[in-house]
Amino acid sequence: MSETIGVYEVEDRKFPPRPEFAANANVADRAMYDEAEADYAAFWAGQARELVSWSTDFHTTLEWELPYAKWFVGGELNITANCLDRHVEAGRGDKVAYHWEGEPGDTRSVTYAELLTEVCKFANVLKAQGLEKGDRVAIYMPMILELPIAMLACARIGVAHSVVFGGFSADAIADRCDDASARMIITADGGYRKGAAAPLKPTVDAALESGAASVETVIVANRCDLDPDMVDGRDLWWHDVMAEASADCPAEPMDAEQLLYILYTSGTTAKPKGIMHTTGGYLTQVAFTHKYVFDIKPETDIYWCAADIGWVTGHSYIVYGPLSNGVTSVMYEGTPDTPAQDRLWDIVERYGVTQLYTAPTAIRMFMKWGSQEPAKHDLSSIRVLGTVGEPINPEAWMWYHEHIGGGQTPIVDTWWQTETGSNMITPLPGVTTTKPGSACHPIPGVFAELVDDDGNPVASGGGYLTITHPWPSMLRGIWGDDERYKETYWSRFEGRYFAGDGAKLDDDGYLWLLGRVDDVMNVSGHRISTTEVESALVDHSAVAEAAVVGANDEMTGQAIIGYVILRGGNEPGHELGDQIREHVGVKLGKIARPKTVVIVPDLPKTRSGKIMRRLLRDVADGRQLGDTTTLADPGVVAEIADRAAVAGDDEG
Repeated sequence: MSETIGVYEVEDRKFPPRPEFAANANVADRAMYDEAEADYAAFWAGQARELVSWSTDFHTTLEWELPYAKWFVGGELNITANCLDRHVEAGRGDKVAYHWEGEPGDTRSVTYAELLTEVCKFANVLKAQGLEKGDRVAIYMPMILELPIAMLACARIGVAHSVVFGGFSADAIADRCDDASARMIITADGGYRKGAAAPLKPTVDAALESGAASVETVIVANRCDLDPDMVDGRDLWWHDVMAEASADCPAEPMDAEQLLYILYTSGTTAKPKGIMHTTGGYLTQVAFTHKYVFDIKPETDIYWCAADIGWVTGHSYIVYGPLSNGVTSVMYEGTPDTPAQDRLWDIVERYGVTQLYTAPTAIRMFMKWGSQEPAKHDLSSIRVLGTVGEPINPEAWMWYHEHIGGGQTPIVDTWWQTETGSNMITPLPGVTTTKPGSACHPIPGVFAELVDDDGNPVASGGGYLTITHPWPSMLRGIWGDDERYKETYWSRFEGRYFAGDGAKLDDDGYLWLLGRVDDVMNVSGHRISTTEVESALVDHSAVAEAAVVGANDEMTGQAIIGYVILRGGNEPGHELGDQIREHVGVKLGKIARPKTVVIVPDLPKTRSGKIMRRLLRDVADGRQLGDTTTLADPGVVAEIADRAAVAGDDEG
């Protein structure tokens, strides 16, 4: 792979930490890297004792029998005591834990003391329903405060939660409940999205009609006054059960390896993988990365991870990381363009947000809407910007830097996965000289290496991204399927965790993530990353957003097909499409020039904003379209197919 992957243009722009930022940063030199390099187990033991409160200290830092790790063996803790009780006991109970923003404009702020009370009450609700340590519960909720309350209540008594994203179908709920043998579903009548109430309870009802036989109880929060059907003996209103619940629920010590949650992620087969995360190691690395990657100052910061708790980003950087560090967070319901396209910037200004963590997809959407939207607001409170979810193209990075960060704010471009539990490769804002589009380097205590097809380390150029040492927040397996765990993550390269991603190592030792290896196209024997071509497409002044797939081609093996959304003020046409194609050829070389550029009104995205490239591949290859039920706008694929057919006819 190393000799053929990638035609990434050299990125010469560098942004060192500003001296005034570094002077007050949590980490301002490389001493932490050196300490971790010398003895990574001792390094993580030190972080665990500094950042986490233990009811019983651990006696062994790491037991490692590849591919199984146990971290902080013998230690006992309760994750909710770390997130709530210790802050209240230290006299910080009046500090706001969350400023919550509903889409219709309703707001609510909850303190650490109030959150602790609510969590204790709901933990007692769970116990009253017969739930015990080791049981599993599914949570299918909108972005309302009851969601983190439910998660923390489960964790307080040792019940593993499995959050199902609120945009998923009834079949997805049933499959996950069946796999995990979930005894309860916690849901809401609905949530607000794009100006309307979107029902959720009927989807749960449909899931229970088709499967999920293990589910005994459904608890329903009333968000939208939708008056859903309630099944006697099974369904209970949140407000009714909470009214009767005691607020006295002491935090029970849990073993460091107690299962905290299962989170399902897509795999190469139709069956999703139940990724397991445990308590002590997960909390240690989440607290560490939250504190140091975002340079958290709990006394003064207002931190905002603008993700959805239905994904791992929300678990780690809306719930467990921020709460363990005692910071005030913002949490919001709905979409960035409702009620207006400046919604995020309005929230930043009103609360004085100091850290903003969002996805490249969202940033490119903000670019499309125009810089006049953030310009309406004072964003000078922002100290650190973050990106997550996919590689960010350099032009989106620069737009974020200039229009949101005022040309001053450091950007931490983070690489990690559901499986890794927390940030793995990212700059530290007080230390790292950043390059637009590069995640830069592994964090202290994490060791990444690129290898070629034969598993040999790659010193420069392209390769497969592997992790060579265990890390505290690593997945502990796939629920109920040890063989799949070994086969999926540990069989490709002996002794190494293979992340499934390709990357490039430049001459300065910076890592450039190139996306999943199945998103690397083979064109006439040359491996070309979809991310590289997408970056070149978006670099064209007329292009707001792009997605690239490889289509089967008799001559070249695969042909590059680009789908682009235009910036406002540009009219679609064949001439512009050809100009965009040629622009890619100039940026990356003719081998990377798309065979076809299809100008589209939108891209097929899930409700979380992820582009469904498999549907674009279906369009490119003329196949029957796969499942479109999770798309925000299922109708967009048919329009793309129509435009692709016209573009293909023109090409022919």
